[in-house]
Amino acid sequence: MSTEKRPPLDRRRVADTALRLLNEVGLDGLTLRAIAKELDVKAPALYWHFKDKQALLDEMATEMYRRMAAGVALDPADTWRERLLGMNRGLRSALLGYRDGARVFSGSRFTGTEHAPALEANLRLLTEAGLTLAQAVHAGRTAHAYTIGFVTEEQGVRPLPDERREGYGIEDRARRLAGYPLAAEAGSLLFDDYDQQFEEGLALVVAGIAARYGLG
Repeated sequence: MSTEKRPPLDRRRVADTALRLLNEVGLDGLTLRAIAKELDVKAPALYWHFKDKQALLDEMATEMYRRMAAGVALDPADTWRERLLGMNRGLRSALLGYRDGARVFSGSRFTGTEHAPALEANLRLLTEAGLTLAQAVHAGRTAHAYTIGFVTEEQGVRPLPDERREGYGIEDRARRLAGYPLAAEAGSLLFDDYDQQFEEGLALVVAGIAARYGLG
């Protein structure tokens, strides 16, 4: 019998294991039973820490945020545009590091307050630029929702950056839609070069915020 002492089972260890397993099996295959097996414990042991899968997803999203924010210092010289662009670029990059990362993050509730300092700083920057608090919330939420939605769609085609789901070949799609030339040509714009797609869409969102609220 092994006498090696295992680290104690706590929320962070379970979430860390779940995130590692996520890249192998995806969100649909991620079960408490599978995580327990990976940790070499019985499934009921996890219920001491998480009442259900959603509670685990909340902790996973929180851990994703901790990792994303670690070592990242907000530049006090940022303009409101630079801050929105930088925050959402960073969020996309972080989500792409996990299979189904956007689906895990979407709708989850942070279990800690690590996000509060950045949220406070971002709202302050936006309100100092001339927005009301309500407008600042709308602006931040809209850019955030765009990023989450974009990455959800992106990962539907490319679960991980080096993978591509069958059926999304640009040339095959063009042949199938040969009778619809504009739709066929749009395939390369819809399902390729996601970096450029994201940047263009984010620029549209930020420009829309500026136009809506009269910001420079």
